[in-house]
Formats: sequence, structure tokens, C-alpha cells
Amino acid sequence: MRSVFRQHAAGVAVITAHGGHPVGFTATSLSSVCLEPPMLSFGIGTSNSCWPVIAEAQYVGVHVLADHQRELGATFARSGADRFAPPTIWHVGPGGVPLLDGVLARLVCRVSARISVASHRIVIAEALDAGSLNSGRPLIYHDGDFHRLPDKPAAD
Repeated sequence: MRSVFRQHAAGVAVITAHGGHPVGFTATSLSSVCLEPPMLSFGIGTSNSCWPVIAEAQYVGVHVLADHQRELGATFARSGADRFAPPTIWHVGPGGVPLLDGVLARLVCRVSARISVASHRIVIAEALDAGSLNSGRPLIYHDGDFHRLPDKPAAD
């Protein structure tokens, strides 16, 4: 299974929440569920240090990283890192959600459901607010590393 999904390219997102202190983790499992109402899903392992906060959070922040934010993605993926210390730039948003600045796209979501699947949980959330959107291209995760999309060929 792991070798198959190493070949599946995915966008890189950071999920954040607040529960006495800000938490966040890098996710490549972000998926659109439906547009009406606007719902999304992401997966998280119950062994993830963020899980106790995500398990209780009413709101989460969902941040789509730009291709120049490789280090930010790595910071939020690194176990034991102080993810909200400089150089991470963030502020408190609606519902107390920690919001990362300078990302490609950002949503504040209300958690609707947590579905138990083996050692993981699938979190379903409704998008309530879209933050500032920046121009650029997404950061991609493929074959165990972060990548940029290749430049588009020039039109003839």
C-alpha cells in the first residue's frame, strides 16, 4: 500500500487547531467532499501529537501551501518541532483557530464528524470562511518528498 501511494501525487496542507495551545500538522490527505454545503475531509493518526486537540476541536484551519513553502511543510511534519515559533508567521483567527500567513489558500472550518478507521480518524469539516488567497502554485508531495509543479511550456 505504501509503495502504491508514494506514486500518488498530492497537494500539501497544514491543519491547525487550538485547545489550550496551538497545534498543527502537515496533511496530504485533504479532499473535497461536497460543494453544498462546502465540506472537506482529512485523515489523522490517533498517535499524532495533535490528535488530542483535533479530537475536541470545534474549528480547524486548513492551509494549502505554496510551492515556495517547503520548509513550512517540513516544520509541521517534523515530530517534536515548535511549529508555531519563528520563522512561522501566524495569527489567531475566528474560533481561536491559528491561521498561517502567506499560504496559497486558507479555510476556517467547523468540524462536523470524526470517523474511526483503525488507528486513524477521518475528520469531516464544513468550510465557513475563506481567508486571503495568494497567487502562486501549490506544493506537491510525491515519492516521499516535496516538489514543485514543472513550469508550463510556452504557448506557440
